[in-house]
Amino acid sequence: MSTHVTKLPEIERRHYVVNADGQVLGRLATKVASVLRGKGKTYFSPHLDTGDYVIIVNAEKIQLTGKKLDQRTYFTHSGHPGAGKYVTVRMMLEKKPTEVVRHAVKGMLPKNKLGRKMMKKLRVYAGPDHPHQAQCPEVLELTGGMGSSTVHPKGVDE
Repeated sequence: MSTHVTKLPEIERRHYVVNADGQVLGRLATKVASVLRGKGKTYFSPHLDTGDYVIIVNAEKIQLTGKKLDQRTYFTHSGHPGAGKYVTVRMMLEKKPTEVVRHAVKGMLPKNKLGRKMMKKLRVYAGPDHPHQAQCPEVLELTGGMGSSTVHPKGVDE
C-alpha cells in the first residue's frame, strides 16, 4: 500500500459564511484559520493550500473577554524615527472592525508564502451584507464551548 500524495487538481474548494455576532474573537479566529488551512479535510497536506474560502460578516459585533478591549494594543510604525503608534482594540473596533478580525486570523496561519496565499481566501465585512451570493456560500456553524472545536456546515448531522 502506498501513501496518497494530494495534487492541486484534487483540491475541492467551498465557500462558507461565518456570523461573528456575539462570537469571542480568539475562538472564532482559531476555527476560521483551521478552515482556511484545510485541516478538517481528509487530504490535508501541510505544504499545500487545501483550505476553503471564508466570508465573515458582522465583524463589528465581535466580543472580547476580560479587559482586552482596553489593555490589548496594536503597534504600527511608518519607518520614520519616533513614528510608532499604539492603538487599543476598542479604538480599532470603532475605526476598522474588519482589521481586528483579520489580524487575529493572520496570527494563526503560517508565516510564509503559504500563509499569505491562505489570507487571500478570507473576506471580512463589518455589517451583515456581503457581495458573494453568486458563490452560494454555506453557513458555517462554529459550535462548541470551552475545549470543544467542532466546525461543521449547517444542516450536517453529527
